[in-house]
Amino acid sequence: MTQIEQKISIEGVDQQTLLGFNDSNLKIIESRFSATIIVRGDNISVKGVAEEIKSIEKIFKEMVYVLNTTGKLEKNDVETIIELTLHGQEIISGDEYDRIILYSKKDVIKAKTPTQVIYQESVKKNDICFAIGPAGTGKTYLAVAFAVAALKNGIVQRIILARPAVEAGESLGFLPGDFRDKIDPYLRPLYDALNDMIPSDQLRKYIENGVIEIVPLAYMRGRTLNNAYVILDEAQNATTMQMKMFLTRLGPNSKSIITGDITQIDLPLKVQSGLVQVKDILKDVDGVGFIYFKKTDVVRHKLVMDIIDAYENYNNGE
Repeated sequence: MTQIEQKISIEGVDQQTLLGFNDSNLKIIESRFSATIIVRGDNISVKGVAEEIKSIEKIFKEMVYVLNTTGKLEKNDVETIIELTLHGQEIISGDEYDRIILYSKKDVIKAKTPTQVIYQESVKKNDICFAIGPAGTGKTYLAVAFAVAALKNGIVQRIILARPAVEAGESLGFLPGDFRDKIDPYLRPLYDALNDMIPSDQLRKYIENGVIEIVPLAYMRGRTLNNAYVILDEAQNATTMQMKMFLTRLGPNSKSIITGDITQIDLPLKVQSGLVQVKDILKDVDGVGFIYFKKTDVVRHKLVMDIIDAYENYNNGE
């Protein structure tokens, strides 16, 4: 039978635990198949017949899933995965595996709703992506997950997270404390997302070394951001000039996600939201994607959707 060769990426995975002490897990797999399996850096090269390669690839994906979900991988886990695979069963389906964005310290972060799946595909395809919709739909949380995954996989070298501090008058000068004391309350949701995804010690080092920056939108002016993942949250509170300023910061090998809810604009009445305007300006530009979330995409507490409905009905006079 014709033999083929295929590479399986294990980048970002704890290889010692995945392969086992002295490659014990790898040896279990090798004992069940005739294919040749060679580990080279962050890749596993498998050479053999197509049917075996397909099974081995599935086994490694299942092993990675179990390891990153539970934090461990025992000998009996590997043996169970092999048996399930050889009998046509699986721990996680192929479609579900494709939806995984990041293995966090608490859970697997993946697209859960149809719109989130579209969001994920749009982010893969476009360098600039707008996610617009109500609170609780995962716009910001997934944006941070996309950025952290890109950083872990070496696609970008840093992450910049920005928010307009409209409630504080953007200048922030009248608030008590130093710079960090002034801005932290307005950037807290971004810190919360990062704390879910990155161990505390590592996150602190990233921030101290400038690998991750969390700043008010006003402090983005005049910068060019290369090799970076740049996120603007609460973009409905960015003015038209601020939106243009932010979008033109993007440098080579960078990606950007802009999130916001145009029903919750805190700008003065006569000031137009840059997020509202940009929908018309960039709607036909290649490389720019727009995803619109609805209240049915809410993934928070079940009452959140009812609250959104109640406010809509009230505003409509119902």
